[in-house]
Amino acid sequence: MSREAWVLVVLAAVAALATLVGAVLLAVRVVRTRRMLGALGVGGKVAFYGALIYTILPVDVLPDPIYLDDMGVLAGALIYLGRLAAKHRAAQRGLPDRSDTPPEPGRARRPVS
Repeated sequence: MSREAWVLVVLAAVAALATLVGAVLLAVRVVRTRRMLGALGVGGKVAFYGALIYTILPVDVLPDPIYLDDMGVLAGALIYLGRLAAKHRAAQRGLPDRSDTPPEPGRARRPVS
């Protein structure tokens, strides 16, 4: 093999390893959200289990050495689960929906930290 061919093989291997590491890290973050599934409802459970099943099963949109589709599904599930968790935390604290209505006359609005 020529030197250029070896360089291409090494670059391809590094790219494949980087996407594999990225997919594994996203899967770990999605699995860590599992503890909240009881509170997130059916949509959260479907997103969680659907993303994990898609990642584990060998049937993919792109062949398995290319983990970009798996990373996309995991990232989408993570974003969705994060939004559900934020809504759930806000509902538990009893925070009202943010509105642009001015405060009542005589009452100052306190900043939320």
